[in-house]
Amino acid sequence: MTLSRAPLTRGCPEFSRFIAGFWRLNHWGMSPRQLLAFVEQCVELGVTTMDHAFVYSSEKPFGDALAIKSELRRQVEIVTKCGIRPVGFGPLGGTAVNHYDSSSQSIITSTENSLRELRTDYIDLLLIHRPDYLMHAEEIASAFDTLLSSGKVRAVGVSNFSVQQFALLQQACDQRLVTNQVEFSPYNTAALDSGLFEQCQTGGISPMLWSCLAGGRS
Repeated sequence: MTLSRAPLTRGCPEFSRFIAGFWRLNHWGMSPRQLLAFVEQCVELGVTTMDHAFVYSSEKPFGDALAIKSELRRQVEIVTKCGIRPVGFGPLGGTAVNHYDSSSQSIITSTENSLRELRTDYIDLLLIHRPDYLMHAEEIASAFDTLLSSGKVRAVGVSNFSVQQFALLQQACDQRLVTNQVEFSPYNTAALDSGLFEQCQTGGISPMLWSCLAGGRS
């Protein structure tokens, strides 16, 4: 039996109910062919959504694996995130201090880098990885408009945003934010009392949950 897929909101691309996360891919020690086999196994089970981020360093090895069997791209949905710039970290790392950067140019540059690393023409869902306390909502909205109209991104959303931060950005955006990806597990239930799930329900969107198994803690 395979798992079902569903849109996160009306008019949004469909995503699988369970998602394969690649936060620690570089610790798995997989060759490109081994990673390809893993992705194929996920797809067979109905786990077709693959979660990445610039700071995971997972995009290039994943792209290398997909390049072996390019037709597999049509069977998966790629989620990736931008907006964190650690010092000296790859081509978009900070030059002086670790910081968040949600400027329009940074979002566009990071997305274009992700497209190259993933060896794909489009990203199914682009998320702002963490709330930038100096963010200008209009700048993010402008970048989202550019990426969506170009076809490089099919849907946009955020990750780890508070209720107020989500509302601020949604107010500035003409397009709908399709999700807020937040941590939730038996060890982290803060979202139950923050109003976040109620906000999602009111807006007709589905939250996306990360670390549901709390990193294997017992």
